Amino acid sequence: MTETQVLVINADLPDIDHPLAMGPEPEMFKLAQPNYKSGVWPFPVRLVKPGTKVRSDEAYLASMKQDPRQGEHEDIKAIRRAHKHGKHTLRQISDSTSIELKRVKNLVHKYSLPLTNGYWRAEKKNKPDEVIAYQTLARLCERIDASALSIRQASMSNGVVNGYYISWVPGLKNKHD
Repeated sequence: MTETQVLVINADLPDIDHPLAMGPEPEMFKLAQPNYKSGVWPFPVRLVKPGTKVRSDEAYLASMKQDPRQGEHEDIKAIRRAHKHGKHTLRQISDSTSIELKRVKNLVHKYSLPLTNGYWRAEKKNKPDEVIAYQTLARLCERIDASALSIRQASMSNGVVNGYYISWVPGLKNKHD
């Protein structure tokens, strides 16, 4: 079995062309620990294999940044979990998840999160087969190009807005509620 050759380099200023030491991995590890702890090398050190592309700390930290989509995914899971545990208003969800209220509103709107079983329904006046249904009022507003106030008022009386009969269809209550 051959021992892996490694370089000992300064972790603050990674320069693979000018290593502090080079040799088999177990020996370099034994050399690096006491030299760093005793202050012979007053900077953190790293062991790397020869030919490794070494990045600076800035590049390394930049690579550690969370992908925005991953962050959204985690927040959406937290929002759904909070709703499942009885938090039904955006403010309650925001308080229980520690996610900023504005972000909760944006995510609920952006992904049309089904926080209630109820939904907004718009049925085309002359074409009863053409139905638009969204769980968020904002999405319905965008789709039929109408203001939220006109849709709310029409839903009280099943009135017509922009050629659509508007209604709010309440969801069924869960047996656990």
